[in-house]
Amino acid sequence: MHTITFIGTIHEEIGNCNAEELYKIIQRISPEVIFLEADNETYSEYENYLFLTYGVYHKKLEIAAIQKYYQTNALFEYVHVCENSLSDALHRKNKIVSQNAERQRLIDDFKFLAKEHGFKFLNSLESINLLEDIRILESQILNGNDLEKIFRTNLDTYENSMIRNIYAYCNNNHFNSAIFMCGAAHRKSIIEKIDGSKAEEQVNISWAIFEG
Repeated sequence: MHTITFIGTIHEEIGNCNAEELYKIIQRISPEVIFLEADNETYSEYENYLFLTYGVYHKKLEIAAIQKYYQTNALFEYVHVCENSLSDALHRKNKIVSQNAERQRLIDDFKFLAKEHGFKFLNSLESINLLEDIRILESQILNGNDLEKIFRTNLDTYENSMIRNIYAYCNNNHFNSAIFMCGAAHRKSIIEKIDGSKAEEQVNISWAIFEG
């Protein structure tokens, strides 16, 4: 049976959310496969050359943690699961909602808790609830704007493609243990999609949700 542990992350280091702490989590699980919210361009051959030749770590937190894991266990497969990046609807939405002072306060609260408590917070119910508060406020700010509908549709497509690509890999490869690292902002939705896909996908997978 394939066992996949889902871990919520952030993409840049902040306090206790750093590559070293994430590496410790990866090392503890010792996966044979690492699925990552990333596309083909996220980790270029040149960046891999810089790491292997000069020990230069990637600027993306998760990649840097994977590189640290490689130094102690080179026998694993790295699999990027994004087909495309999120559309410009995300940036257009953020340009509008970022002007709201209450939303910025909630964002600051999220960053403070991530900085202080690291991946334990990112993978907690508290994190899910705070991010949900932010989503609700953003929806109120957008007030039925077509941009929100476009963004939600694109986000759903983006998340579904990641899960679909994971299942496709599982159907064609043998392994016992894997992890799937994805931004914490997707955590609630991904967990719901995982639960919803269990009966639909004809693949022998056991999902574990990391909780710190």
